[in-house]
Amino acid sequence: MNTELHESFQRLIDESLAGAISAEKERFLREHLDTCAPCQEYLSASNRVIASLEGFSFEVNPTLNARVLASLRLRAQQLQAAQPGRRRWLLISLAAVVLTMGGSFVDLQFGRLIAAVFDIQRTQVQRGLLAFWIVPSLCVLLLFPLLPLLSKAGTHREERIL
Repeated sequence: MNTELHESFQRLIDESLAGAISAEKERFLREHLDTCAPCQEYLSASNRVIASLEGFSFEVNPTLNARVLASLRLRAQQLQAAQPGRRRWLLISLAAVVLTMGGSFVDLQFGRLIAAVFDIQRTQVQRGLLAFWIVPSLCVLLLFPLLPLLSKAGTHREERIL
């Protein structure tokens, strides 16, 4: 399971401990906790922290709780803002195109060298490189424009669940 999903469930655990989630989310969280050991450990650690804090006998500044919650909200917003945007996906795709084309060119040049060293016909080596290296890398490259769509679909599915 990916770390983003664990982070979202950990945020949901934090919200449930604060008593700020709906019954549907609570049920969904319980179903997830039945099958996910890392999230169970996170819940257990959070409960231990809460239990240990309840053992203190001094008064806490009432604004401290509000500042802690504001800090948690700010961190959640920062994590959401850190999601790659359209420009970043464009730069990643452009880098993939450059690396794929550059790598393919280097492979073809290396194929010429191999053909000369091993006395093999150059066209056979080029066909082999095309079949086993260049065409598969171009196929993977064609999937890069789908990454933002898949990323958004996963985020929207996660939001619907939570």
